[in-house]
Amino acid sequence: MPPLNILLKRLSVSLLIGLFIGAAVSEIPFLFLRETARPPQEIVLTIPRGTAEQVARGEQPPTLPTDMIFVVGDTLVIKNEDVVDHKLGPLWIPANASAQLSLGRAESLAYECSFQPGNYFGLDVREALTTGTRIYGILYAGLPLGILIALYSFIIPVKKNDHAPA
Repeated sequence: MPPLNILLKRLSVSLLIGLFIGAAVSEIPFLFLRETARPPQEIVLTIPRGTAEQVARGEQPPTLPTDMIFVVGDTLVIKNEDVVDHKLGPLWIPANASAQLSLGRAESLAYECSFQPGNYFGLDVREALTTGTRIYGILYAGLPLGILIALYSFIIPVKKNDHAPA
């Protein structure tokens, strides 16, 4: 039976390796999810003048996105600078006015929309990615992996020291 300090050392190194791999697996996707790594805020979408004519010709207004990603708690404010009234799902936005939509839960929505050529607008509402969420992801992946590495490391025999007394 190997000494306790060797087993503890193997366990510690294995857990560190597992946490390092867990951090890499968790944090690399985070680099691509930065739009949800923020607190809720007010986001303004402006419908520019002439949008109704562009949509009637089947053109995509260049300043308007076709879909948007939000975090829970965001408020979408739509400012209509066009001379025509517009509609987005439950909102009716008169010309030269604004309306707002509170996004209170995580969901994917496809609203009927009068300022898009396809007559719909996609809203993807996600949970905010917080520091706590990121730490949870690292621990959720890293600890079990570290324990698994430790179990496999116990199969490897301990190298006996040639100079140790018998």
